[in-house]
Amino acid sequence: MNRILEAFKAIADPSRLRLMALCARGELTVTEVTEVVGQSQPRVSRHLKVLCAAGLLDRFREQNWVYYRLPLGGPGAQLARNLVRLLPVDDPVLRLDRERLERIFARRAAQVRRSAPGDAVPTPAGVDARITDLMAGEALGELLDIGTGTGRMLRLLGVSADLAVGIDISREMIVLARSNLHAAGLDHLSVRQGNMYQLRFADQSFDTVTIDQVLYQADQPADVLREAARVLRPGGRLLLVEFLTGADAGEEAAAAPGTLSITRSGLASWCADAGLQPEVAEQLAARPWPLIVSVARRPGSRCAVAA
Repeated sequence: MNRILEAFKAIADPSRLRLMALCARGELTVTEVTEVVGQSQPRVSRHLKVLCAAGLLDRFREQNWVYYRLPLGGPGAQLARNLVRLLPVDDPVLRLDRERLERIFARRAAQVRRSAPGDAVPTPAGVDARITDLMAGEALGELLDIGTGTGRMLRLLGVSADLAVGIDISREMIVLARSNLHAAGLDHLSVRQGNMYQLRFADQSFDTVTIDQVLYQADQPADVLREAARVLRPGGRLLLVEFLTGADAGEEAAAAPGTLSITRSGLASWCADAGLQPEVAEQLAARPWPLIVSVARRPGSRCAVAA
């Protein structure tokens, strides 16, 4: 009861309702919010602080930037989304805010695309459909995408997850992924800057972990898989989409400079060492190397954890 009362006190101001509506559309800095609403930064910061204290917004830091968004989970998440749904979409002030915000998103994306590459290697036709088939039939639950890049895997699977977060070490790729998710209408998903060797999440935080075309560029791929296994809940699944750059790929691909040697047996061994049980491994034709799509599971029962 007290939490609901605090939430209603927090939104008893038109400016704070505007801020909630904005933060429901993506992850925004104070500077961006200030530009949209046309108020001073100290005033905007005070409003944001009140909303965060009431559990209606989340605040997180990436290097020198602080971002705000609606909560992804916790007691305030559903309440915040329900309150935003009550706001009239045809309100002239909110409509103007949305138009200004769209210009900011467009400018943000244009700036990043000038300096950041797209997906390094195009994904062959049919791979996404196969991934969707393999992951169907079982709830994705809460999903983590490691090395999210442009957010491709979040766009593919995140819409079916209860919650989805992508992490990447590159600030430029994170900004680009945010823009791509917004363009796809997936503002309820989140991306964070983070180190795949030292994930910021607690043990057993996710039901599904995805790693898409990352390991062949990693210095310590086995360590990445151990971290993935650590944050998986019992019964959770790891989806690996990886290039086979080793002996399985043939002499020309195996000799490619700057790439780690990845083989089917090596992936299976790394998964086993991380305590994961391989379930599916399919090799698909691709360029410049063959692609393997595999699913491994952390032993245990998801039902037992939920109980």
